[in-house]
Amino acid sequence: MNGLTLVGIAIIVLALAYLLYGRWLVKTWGIDPSAKTPAIRLEDGQDYVPASRFTVFSHQFNSIAGAGPVTGPIIAAMFGWLPAFLWLLVGGIFFGAVQDFTALYASVKNDGKSMGLIIEKYIGRTGRKLFLLFCWLFTLLVIAAFADILAGTFNGFGKDGSQNVPGAAAASISVLYIFAAIVFGFLIKKYNVGEGMKFIVGAVLVVIILWAGIQNPLYFNGDTWRVVVFAYCFIASVLPMWLLKQPRDYLSIFLLLGMIFGGAVGIIVANPTIEMPAFVGWSVKNQPLFPMLFITIACGAVSGFHSLVSSGTSSKSISNETDILPVGYGAMLVETLLGVVALVIACSAAQGGGLPTGTPFQIFGNAVGGFFTMFGLPAHVSTCIIMMCVSALAMTTIDAVTRIGKMSLQEFFVSENKEPNFIVKIITNNYVATIITLALAYALCLAGYASIWPLFGAANQLLSALVLTALAVFLKVTGRKGFMLYVPMTFMFIVTMSALIISVYNIFVKLSGGNFVFMVDGLQLIIALALMTLAVLVVSNCYKKLVK
Repeated sequence: MNGLTLVGIAIIVLALAYLLYGRWLVKTWGIDPSAKTPAIRLEDGQDYVPASRFTVFSHQFNSIAGAGPVTGPIIAAMFGWLPAFLWLLVGGIFFGAVQDFTALYASVKNDGKSMGLIIEKYIGRTGRKLFLLFCWLFTLLVIAAFADILAGTFNGFGKDGSQNVPGAAAASISVLYIFAAIVFGFLIKKYNVGEGMKFIVGAVLVVIILWAGIQNPLYFNGDTWRVVVFAYCFIASVLPMWLLKQPRDYLSIFLLLGMIFGGAVGIIVANPTIEMPAFVGWSVKNQPLFPMLFITIACGAVSGFHSLVSSGTSSKSISNETDILPVGYGAMLVETLLGVVALVIACSAAQGGGLPTGTPFQIFGNAVGGFFTMFGLPAHVSTCIIMMCVSALAMTTIDAVTRIGKMSLQEFFVSENKEPNFIVKIITNNYVATIITLALAYALCLAGYASIWPLFGAANQLLSALVLTALAVFLKVTGRKGFMLYVPMTFMFIVTMSALIISVYNIFVKLSGGNFVFMVDGLQLIIALALMTLAVLVVSNCYKKLVK
């Protein structure tokens, strides 16, 4: 199979999905271009901050993309390229994009409320409490997984003690990005810079940051970078959106779209041949295709985390309801395209019917870096840029999810009908809630990314099932058609509960075999059982309301 053909098919199918299915959803549910959005009506300079369509799109795409669209498809390629390719397209169009769009739509129509508060309004206070607790536990897994990915990527030394130049340069660029974003955000806020000038200044800043970072790599080990990443998460969580998060996402979009464009152009120029078989088998390396394919490829197909971004942050920046379609539905389809590009690149680099050795990041980075050299870029420069692009994906996810985790914990304890007591005031303090969330995530992070990812993937997809079920209730209560959510919510619930049962079984096998470590396996077992219990209770509450 030709790689260019697969990418071409994906582009055509995704474009048609946006123009036909996405617009049909808008027409079915209705939007009001003249309505004042929550970002305008409730502007507070902290969370509710009106922004342009491109700025909100940048935030949405940067936050939802993460490392998933690169990691998931490459891992899932072990089953063959065809199952992964089909799930990316079907899941992205009918599952993921629908979920993201509906979550953003529901939030904008409800004063920018998060999914937890939307559930309270349409399902009840019990459902809200259960959902918020589920979300908070889930954010711990996300922070832990991506923090470990970043620490490993930024590690300035190889296993043999040699200097890892690409990783050190990516780390330097990332640090410069943080400071540049703060300056960029301050200048935009103070001088009210227009969109054209903002674009030019942003592009120039990105070039300067890349040059300075590559020239001045930072050589620290993984443990040091883990602490730095968590410190960054704390700062990003407590600072106003306009000062760090929004400008950083805006600057990062140049890298991320450039990476997709470079990969796509590289595929067009190189015209690679897919070296992986279309289908390997129903079980590979003791991993059954069902349900593992559908939780391995989360971002790029459907991811529950996306709904938290749509309803937690993006909905508070939408300036016009017409932006809901490109931000909610469009950003997800672009992520699906990134997943297809990553799949094609990895399968094109396969040898003897198997993927190259190394992590998904290394496979993807080396291949795309090789494409960039065709345009005259030196090999080490192109590798550093790709490593930075992948790191930017992870960083824009981890800072968003820290803020969402903090908000989930705060909303869990706060009640609109009751004055909070002294203890609740302390726990829900902006700084304390962030510290509690990050402290527990750090404990999980010590287990390592590899041991966290299967549980994270299952929990992430289970969250999508809960969100889709809750959104189906919202649509029905408000007199809108919601049948397009019924198949996705049922399928994802069955898939993810099956995967969690397998994860729990494997942990018990470790326990019986004497390989059980409490701080690693024990904590994961507690969270897995808690997530399964909460999921059943949330779905039960939603189902009763839906039937009623």
